[in-house]
Amino acid sequence: MAGVRERGERGSRIQRPWSVYRASTFELSSEMIGLALAGNSQDPDEPVLEFSVACTDLLTPAPDRKPNSFVAVSCTTPPQAFWTKHAQTEVIEGTSNPIFLSSIAFFQESNINQQTQVKVAVYDVKDRSQGTMYLLGSALFPVKELLQERSHRLQLELRSAENQRVGNVTIAAWQMEERADQRMSAGRLPDSINGRTMLPVDESLTESMGVRIKYASLCKDTLLRSVFGGTMSRMYRFPTTDGNHLRVLEQMAESVLSLNIPRQFVKLLLEEDAARVCELEELGELSPCWENLRRQIVSQYQTIILAYQETLSDLTDYRGPSFKASNLKAERKLEFMPTNLHVQRMRVQDQLGFEHTYDVITIGAPAAHCQGFKNSGLRKLIQKFEEAKKHSALSSSQSIVYIPQDIVRAKEIIAHINTLKTQVSYYAERLSRAAKDRSASGLERTLAILSDKTRQLVTVCDCKLLASAIQALDAARPEYIASKASPSADSEQVVLRNDQDTLLAKWSGSNSRTSLHADWHEEEWEKVWVNVDKSLECIIQRVGKLLQKERRPSVSSQDSTQSDLQGGACKKDEGKRRAFWINPESTSQESPSSSSPSRSSSSPPPSSSSLPALSSAQEFYGSPSAEEAYPGEWSEALFPLLTTLTECVAMMSDKAKKSMVFLLMQDSAPTIAMDLSLQYRRDVVFCQTLTALICGFIIKLRNCLRDNGFLRQLYTIGLLAQFESLLSTYGEELAMLEDMSVGIMDLRNVTFKVTQATGSSAPDMLPIITGNRDGFNVRIPLPGTMFDALPREIQSGMLLRVQPVHFNVGINEQQTLAEKFGDTSLQEVINLESLSRLNSYYEQFKEVLPEDCLPRSRSQTCLPELLRFLGQNVHARKNKNVDILWQAAEICRRLNGVRFTSCKSAKDRTAMSVTLEQCLILQHEHGMAPQVFTQALDCMRR
Repeated sequence: MAGVRERGERGSRIQRPWSVYRASTFELSSEMIGLALAGNSQDPDEPVLEFSVACTDLLTPAPDRKPNSFVAVSCTTPPQAFWTKHAQTEVIEGTSNPIFLSSIAFFQESNINQQTQVKVAVYDVKDRSQGTMYLLGSALFPVKELLQERSHRLQLELRSAENQRVGNVTIAAWQMEERADQRMSAGRLPDSINGRTMLPVDESLTESMGVRIKYASLCKDTLLRSVFGGTMSRMYRFPTTDGNHLRVLEQMAESVLSLNIPRQFVKLLLEEDAARVCELEELGELSPCWENLRRQIVSQYQTIILAYQETLSDLTDYRGPSFKASNLKAERKLEFMPTNLHVQRMRVQDQLGFEHTYDVITIGAPAAHCQGFKNSGLRKLIQKFEEAKKHSALSSSQSIVYIPQDIVRAKEIIAHINTLKTQVSYYAERLSRAAKDRSASGLERTLAILSDKTRQLVTVCDCKLLASAIQALDAARPEYIASKASPSADSEQVVLRNDQDTLLAKWSGSNSRTSLHADWHEEEWEKVWVNVDKSLECIIQRVGKLLQKERRPSVSSQDSTQSDLQGGACKKDEGKRRAFWINPESTSQESPSSSSPSRSSSSPPPSSSSLPALSSAQEFYGSPSAEEAYPGEWSEALFPLLTTLTECVAMMSDKAKKSMVFLLMQDSAPTIAMDLSLQYRRDVVFCQTLTALICGFIIKLRNCLRDNGFLRQLYTIGLLAQFESLLSTYGEELAMLEDMSVGIMDLRNVTFKVTQATGSSAPDMLPIITGNRDGFNVRIPLPGTMFDALPREIQSGMLLRVQPVHFNVGINEQQTLAEKFGDTSLQEVINLESLSRLNSYYEQFKEVLPEDCLPRSRSQTCLPELLRFLGQNVHARKNKNVDILWQAAEICRRLNGVRFTSCKSAKDRTAMSVTLEQCLILQHEHGMAPQVFTQALDCMRR
């Protein structure tokens, strides 16, 4: 079933798969409602009726030929007047006595009752490749007859269209959901059909050793049904080596996130790029050369913004299914949506009643199909971009060339400034509110946080990169006058002008020493952030004095002394530096075009920032008169100081942010067109990969909600996400592999945060994405009862990391060409990189977590041995070495990871991989009999 059926392609198929046909729902009369079969309330996925089918003595027109048979089951329920195909078994070749491993299951949505008629039709397949077949014979029975039969077994004759006997069919029920007193005893003796043991099961799949497990149903669970839909189910009964049977429920579901996540993601990209344009516009007036460059960059951004706007509009207006079929993978309007995204679930119940669930997310290879692959994929495009950037840096006329670490640091500074500035303003308001309420404890707590956030901001702004960037921005103004910070600087005055034909700044004047400008500029910037630090110290001293007077109101003799000392509160390290009040309005000298916000009348008197000696803080707010003026009002005593702190922080933040924006503008200017084109492709690929990851995270978290070992592992070292791909390293698929590998590695910038849902409706359970390209956070809302089951660390909002690994092995005929005539180096590099990360993840696990956090396995091979075998296979360079995939998948399961499987469209190769993995799990972990391995595989692949 895995990945082979797509909703988008169903209408074009002549022979529709069994799962498409469902009994129609009709309004039943009151007397019929009582006859309807009820499902198990403890387990919504439990079928209301399940039976197996076996045939004997099948006859064909040619006596010397044995049939290749399968059984198709149809049903009709009054008042329905036509037959609806419900299910079919696998094809068993070359026998007149087939025993089918696929069981026929009717679930609650089938709406059958005791009056339902069931038709069993046996077909003989002459040629599987051509799909030619003919009807051997059929038999009818009502559900009521099967339920009332004491042994719950029917022996029926198969009659051909000419009413000739062509064999027998046996119907054996496995499960009846009748009243408790009518249920079959679990201890009754087993029966057999043609030597095959048939064990009736009357306990639900959620019952194990008398303890009910909280099973998360894809169809009914509050969280999962809001994310997944269109669930299709199949049931199997596989014999084990010890003579018992495994009960297997296989399910496939789509996800509404295929459309929901791209909508959110594109909206974030649009906001991020629009904000970047605003930042460039807010730089103020620049010299003609820099202004032209800025216009070019803004024009490029506006072009890409229009593309995102069009994409967002298309996704918003889209009213089709959230599922994107493989024939739409190159559709431009849907290029951000993942292709053929499904969850494949196998749920196993062994003879002891223990339940095991295995989930795999299947997805068409995340790639930019709409943009094509003629110019290769992301890996080579990124290499070309980096080479172009290096070349442009060598040939650039810019006086300053920034290294990649500087660019990363600049982005971090901007992010820190945006966050900390907001936090400082928020806690300054909170402090003012606490002062107004005269809350001593609130004042102390808020002041501690305000102090911490303000000092963090000062630390961020106290760096050489920022100082040099401010110098570069000031040098890019149309005319900039600088002087040394000393009385003798008049004779040393120089003018820095920007020539229109070059980006190099030229010095003119009586002194051309660039160090003069740099020293002056560093001193001026130091004054800005030192003022923030000093204004904070004044607030701390004032709060301390207010609290001291509150606690010791009788002590008044110290007032004048303390008032005299108030001025000294802001003189820390005055021998080395003094706090100079710089009126934010005066910064227009340095940035003539930047508009300054209105300031409070309590701000210090304006002063020229070019003067070296200005009045210190205590001259304005440290004098006794400030305290005596408001003897009983804390808020009035603190308001001037808080206003000054807020204004100084705003001035410092604004200047620092603009300088970093200018630095990034300088860096991106030479290659902006290539940069944005590459970024768009990367966004498309990442969005598809991110959607699959979110689906995997949600279903893993829900399944392991009560697994304390997994939850501890999750918040300690993060979630392991193992991607398996079956792409060849030849032709277009090579470029797809490049795209996919980059998209997976970009997932390292994703974090998750689990929150409590605000409501109980489906939209309230959908994940919410925040952040930007430097890092996205995904909030996963859980219902209150589920959220309460989480450990405190996750409830408190701890960010949960992801460790993605990616293993690829090409398996099709194109890979044969690649191995003979092409290049497989990309596959080798990807596998080696992921092997290293997988080993690193396990080493982290061993350092901080006990082995009992991991799930149990019947395998005799320990994890270190598995990792060693995987390493040997990765280094072996063996053609089509699928052992790499099997071992990586087992390691992922043993490490509580999430599994993803991909090929070009997530159909044929993906289906082969998933079904093979499922059968291997059944054999190795659950003891499925080896002699039915091939038949079980055929069951799942039909």
